[in-house]
This record gives sequence, C-alpha cells and structure tokens, in this order.
Amino acid sequence: MKVAFIGLGDIGEPMASHLARDPFDLVVWNRTASKAEEFARTHRARVAGTPAEAVRDADVVITCLPSSIEVEAVLHGENGMLDALRKGAVLVDCTSGDPPTSRSIAAELGGRGVDFIDAPVSGGTTAAKSGTLTVMWGGEITVFERVRPVIEAFGKKIVHAGAVGAGDAIKAVNNALLAVHILSAGEGLAVLVKAGIDPKVALDVINASSGRSNTSENLIPQRVITRAFPRTFRLALLEKDIGIAAVMADDLKVRTPLISLTAERFHEAREKLGEEADHVEAVKMVERENGVEIK
Repeated sequence: MKVAFIGLGDIGEPMASHLARDPFDLVVWNRTASKAEEFARTHRARVAGTPAEAVRDADVVITCLPSSIEVEAVLHGENGMLDALRKGAVLVDCTSGDPPTSRSIAAELGGRGVDFIDAPVSGGTTAAKSGTLTVMWGGEITVFERVRPVIEAFGKKIVHAGAVGAGDAIKAVNNALLAVHILSAGEGLAVLVKAGIDPKVALDVINASSGRSNTSENLIPQRVITRAFPRTFRLALLEKDIGIAAVMADDLKVRTPLISLTAERFHEAREKLGEEADHVEAVKMVERENGVEIK
C-alpha cells in the first residue's frame, strides 16, 4: 500500500515512523525539507519535493498539520495536493482541525472521486512514539475499512465518532477540557500555596479524591512541581483547539461560559508567554498574577 505522509512535527514524525516498514511504501513531505531528509536517512521512506509529488501515486494520504489552515494550504497552494490526488485515494486528516473546514474539504474531494476522513489523535508524543494513540475519526465506515491497516499502525484506541467533522468536534472539546483542567488546577494550587500549604501535600490529597484529573495526576507533578516544563505541545495549538470548541458551541447556540472564559484566558497566556510556550506553562500566568510558585 502506497502511503504519503504530510507533516513531520512532534506528533507526525513518530506516527510516520510506524508506517516506514512493510507492508507500506512510504513517501514523506515536510515544509522544512531538512526534517524530511533526516527522517528518510533513518527510516525506510522516500522524500518528495512538493505535496503534489508526495501524493501523486498514493493510495492513502495522511496529513498531520497544526490546523485546518495548513491543510487547505497544502491542498490548494502552489504544487498542492488537489490536482495530484488520484481517483480512489483516501485523505486521512490527523490534524486537530475544525469541523466546517473538514466537511468542506470532504465535499470538494468527493467531487473528484477522492474520499476523506477526519482523524485527529490524542495521547501526545509518548503515545505517538509507542504507536498507541487514540484516534477519533469521522466519515464512512466503508472508507475507513480501506485505510484501517494504516491507522492501526499508529493508533490503539480507534473510535468512529460519526460523520465527517465529528472526530474534529470531539478532539476540540477534549482539548477544551484539558485547558479548563490546567487553569483550574493552577488556580486551586495557587490558593493553597498562598494559604501556606505544600502543593505536593495538596496534590497527594487531591489525587486520592474527587478533584483529581490527568492534569493534577501527571502534568502538574511532572512539569510544574519539577519546573521542567518540557515543550511537547504548544500552548498556541491548545488555544486554537479551545477556540474551535467555543466557536462550535456558539454556532450550535449552546451556552458555555466556562469554555469561553478559558478560551479568553488561553489567548491571554499565549500573548504573555509567547508562541513557543508549552501548554502547561499557562500555569506560569496564574503564578505570576498571584505572586506564588507551585513547587
């Protein structure tokens, strides 16, 4: 099976590594060409000079890009994929995209005999490296069955979310909850530090009680308490995801003041901490506002 992989970022590169072996014939493209060339030196893969060249003979095309904006750019831009995709191919978009754009792309490709699935992933770089990502996909089951071996190469929990766009919708809400948890845990611990309580003691209680979350159990102990803050998922991308959730709620006329407020706060954190900050570094904004350090 011929597979083209577009986007070798922190998540895409390890995902592609699972496809760089039999029974897949892999070609890769990345905006920074040197990254694709380095990948090909250490994996069984060919490098394409353009997105069009990458997908020309592919049975399955995987896109794993920062947002739907970049997906549309590699589809419609100069030397883009659109005219090079062959009839009968399937585009699997693993970008954390927005549902309306995915539906628009699916409709456009469908008119050309190309199928589309939105299949955002969750689990971070650790799951990407181990091939155990959660994949939430939207589209037709008959189309998914044609690409199942490809998705199973990097995904462990694979869930049909519904029609095209449903995978993007779940991913956006999931990440909105992550953003809420980061800020709420940071604020709660800031209160306790101000009260003279050791945050490690507080976390020991919280994580054995009803207030626990992945943020309190893993992210805060591993990154905030240690002051390590590894940069595995940019705060800017989480801000994009929660923004998608907020817009979706507004379009559906669902009242979500907590999600909307968190979207505003993450926009503020992005402006204060910069484009390269990790998502958990949003806690630094809470710390600075309150004159505390959670450690």
